[in-house]
Amino acid sequence: MPGGITEAGELYSPYVGLVYMFNLIVGTGALTMPQAFAAAGWAVSLALIILLAFLSYMTTTFVIEAMAAANAHLCWKRRERQRIVEDSDDSSEAYDDDNNEVAIRDGHERSETRPILSVQRTGMHDTFDIVQRVEMGQMASMFFNKVGVNMFYICIIIYLYGDLAIYAAAVPYSLTEVVCGNQSCSAKSKIKHNDTDPCWGSVRRIDAYRIFLTAFSLLLGPFTFFNVQKTKYLQIVTSLMRWIAFIIMIILALIRIGRDRGEGHPPIANLSGIPNLFGVCVYSFMCQHSLPSLVTPINKKKHINKLVLVDYVLILGFYSLLSFTAIFCFSNLKDMYTLNFTSNCDVIDVPFIRYFLGLFPVFTISTNFPIIAVTLRNNWKTVFHRDGGMYPWVIDRIIFPLITIIPPIVVAYCTHDLETLVGVTGAYAGTGIQYIIPACLAYFSRRDIGFVFGNDVQNKHRSPFKHTFWIIFVLAWSLSCFMFVTTNIVLTETVH
Repeated sequence: MPGGITEAGELYSPYVGLVYMFNLIVGTGALTMPQAFAAAGWAVSLALIILLAFLSYMTTTFVIEAMAAANAHLCWKRRERQRIVEDSDDSSEAYDDDNNEVAIRDGHERSETRPILSVQRTGMHDTFDIVQRVEMGQMASMFFNKVGVNMFYICIIIYLYGDLAIYAAAVPYSLTEVVCGNQSCSAKSKIKHNDTDPCWGSVRRIDAYRIFLTAFSLLLGPFTFFNVQKTKYLQIVTSLMRWIAFIIMIILALIRIGRDRGEGHPPIANLSGIPNLFGVCVYSFMCQHSLPSLVTPINKKKHINKLVLVDYVLILGFYSLLSFTAIFCFSNLKDMYTLNFTSNCDVIDVPFIRYFLGLFPVFTISTNFPIIAVTLRNNWKTVFHRDGGMYPWVIDRIIFPLITIIPPIVVAYCTHDLETLVGVTGAYAGTGIQYIIPACLAYFSRRDIGFVFGNDVQNKHRSPFKHTFWIIFVLAWSLSCFMFVTTNIVLTETVH
């Protein structure tokens, strides 16, 4: 996640970038969204998801603007270093001239009359080209003070911990539902199983869940101690599995509703479900932290904001279609929407498809877990960065991986309530990453550009939401959401 500046790498077209962004955003959060929709009511859910999609699009344009500003800032630094070298060379040549005194005086006059922040106005438009990948951690270091940088990394670390806890719970939970569920088609989706229900023999469902969680930890946990990189072919396979599963679920739900066999009767509005729906939706629209790696390789960025808008409209339509078909098809939605298809032959009686839908989160989530873990480990190293020195081997290879992997596994042992995990992660750390950090990056990058280049220079990738009002609005919205969600949690715990 953090890191310095790297080249864009292999370039691709804007439309390929649009597909990559679509795949990046639509992930695990989409599988928990139907239950959150059903709990909050269809009208409230539709209004809230439209609002959150709009806000997420706005902050995405903020991050793209900050990326362009960071590239311009680095370009200016390179020019300043080049100017200093040229001035040094001019001074050396002046001493070698026959008229040393006159040459030195002329050189001094040139340096006094040149602006302190000298900029070549020619080619200024190209200065804001996004040609170097500047990660959010680097942008934070560039535009924030020390307190702001530390807050950024704290927010990223909390979010990644939540991500790992969700992944660590989702895989064993899916396996438990498939293994302990009644695959003979006699089970109904209406039946809600308890953790104390038997799975096989004297083994309860909660025991089976913890067995699978232990196996998951032992198999994937060790990857945290090494460097893992996602391969191109792995992305293709997991993306293909994801889209096959989503399309199958939507088609099956539409067929059942079309035959007038839908069991769902969701309320129009239920205010008690809004806080969790908010967190789930924020988590489901998350992409801001990965934009530098996604946007920088796009070869033509002239209309990047319009393409991003198209992407968000498509994602909004997809989420709405998936969730609305789900809430009107099933009367009792599970934490992972795929599990509604595994033990209900009223929906699909083909065993292969039922097993595929039940197990596909296991494969797709398992491939991402080591990558997220390594990212979190590297963020911890950045927070405790030692200038000019290396960490001792024990701290570098043992301590950092352990503090990365142990907390989310412990959380997964304590609860497998995926809707709550996703909701809390999205409502707190997700709000910081998706709203607060992009808004602050936009504000401080604009100040930096005005200081370095002057107020008359415009960032060609500037967000369509140019007025400072939008930044204030996003920050005020974030604060109100923090207060609303926290108050609701406290009241709920008090009642229970």
